[in-house]
Amino acid sequence: MKLMPLVTSLLVTAALYMLVVERDALLAFAQVTPAEETEMIHQASDGDMADAVRVVAIHSVAQEIDSAVVLRGRTEAAREVQVQAELSGQVISEPLRKGAFVNAGDILCVLDPGTRQSALSEAEARLSEARGRVPEAEAAQAEAAARVREAEINLNAARQLSEGGFASETRVISAEAALEAALAGVQRGNSSVISAQAAIESAQAAVASAALSIERLTIRAPFAGLLETDTAELGALMQTGAPCATVIQLDPIKLVGFVPEIDVAKVTVGAPAGARLTSGEELIGRVTFLSRSADETTRTFRVEVAVPNSDLSIRDGQTAEILVQTDGQSAHLIAQSALTLDDAGRLGVRSISDTRTAAFLPVTLVRDTPQGVWVAGLPDKVDIIVVGQEFVIDGVPVNPTFREAN
Repeated sequence: MKLMPLVTSLLVTAALYMLVVERDALLAFAQVTPAEETEMIHQASDGDMADAVRVVAIHSVAQEIDSAVVLRGRTEAAREVQVQAELSGQVISEPLRKGAFVNAGDILCVLDPGTRQSALSEAEARLSEARGRVPEAEAAQAEAAARVREAEINLNAARQLSEGGFASETRVISAEAALEAALAGVQRGNSSVISAQAAIESAQAAVASAALSIERLTIRAPFAGLLETDTAELGALMQTGAPCATVIQLDPIKLVGFVPEIDVAKVTVGAPAGARLTSGEELIGRVTFLSRSADETTRTFRVEVAVPNSDLSIRDGQTAEILVQTDGQSAHLIAQSALTLDDAGRLGVRSISDTRTAAFLPVTLVRDTPQGVWVAGLPDKVDIIVVGQEFVIDGVPVNPTFREAN
């Protein structure tokens, strides 16, 4: 007995066994779904598709996704100020070292008062003296007013007597002169009161100025934050405008990016935003500012996002990739390999028309993800060729095998 016919018969028997008895296991091993099997049987029985190009396609349905504007930016302190001396003087306080946390109102530097306390005492003494002159001036004013009333009575009496022939015209003239002198005294009294009040105001201004000078000798933190530099060293001579220290506020911290003018209409104040630092840390905040004026050089608009930073772990100046959420849109999730170009260089996909022919559809990239790319510009339902799209052009008949979408 020959060996080859026996081997052949065994192989044929095994094949028939797998096709008939173990058919489901064979299809599972070949990764063919029942739907694909039905489609393949239908295609094999369709004589019109004998010359069509075999391709692999998917039934894709559009989904509503959140869209975002991606920016490159950096972190920035919410506030930063270089606290400067308003007076000159020698530093008499121990320095605080950079990195220390200070609260609003904490003392940073103290300057030697010198003779400023004496100047304050002198100004207070002048104020007391000016206040003591006011009663004297008011008494002189009242006395002058009484003399005016007396002169008016005397003038009226002299005129009545003169009209009755009991007094001479000289007496009337003398009474009129006395009244004018009394009125002049009133004016002098008023001037004395005004002068005394002006002296009080001047003395009060001098006291306030001396007190303010003494207050400015103590330089305090304007807000809670971190010292970015050491405070001025003990014994250093500070001039007006010399820096005492630099204070920065990192909670909340700002994410600063620049959006191109093509996307600026998509960004709104209050929109949710996120960011990823180069360290991998992810942040969440909201847009607090969108510039109304473009940068003259780059033609971009400044965007600021406020992010909580209570533990102060985020530093000023870190690079960040910022995503600002915009209105959602309809898109399809497909494999990046399904994308192709037409003769004009447009990016798109090859689809299957109702007549089972290939058709090019342009798309717009929305987002790239590990699962694939989201594209817009397609109908809500479309059959997309994912394998073989490079071997067909518009109008070419195709013989598709469908598989499940991602």
